[in-house]
Amino acid sequence: MNNNKGNRIDIELNDSISEGTYANLAMIAHSSSEFVMDFIQLMPGVPKAKVKSRIIITPEHAKKFSSALLDNISKYEKKYSEIKDFNEIPKFPIDSDPTNA
Repeated sequence: MNNNKGNRIDIELNDSISEGTYANLAMIAHSSSEFVMDFIQLMPGVPKAKVKSRIIITPEHAKKFSSALLDNISKYEKKYSEIKDFNEIPKFPIDSDPTNA
């Protein structure tokens, strides 16, 4: 790895971005020149979900992102435990009352 100062990138993270945005659903589409990732927040009892963030990247960056995500998942599972896979959309009770649990 080259540690030349010329290869250094300073990354700024402002307060509003550092707080993050919660998403529990993602949709991905692509064309020949880009991948579009929509991160969506699906709320219990609400029939309409909202896209909270849209990220558009090149196919090359999508492949690098996929590799980095798989690497991080592997590290997570080694440290904690296997992430359970499920093939269904999360289901929420429509009439959920947190005070009546």
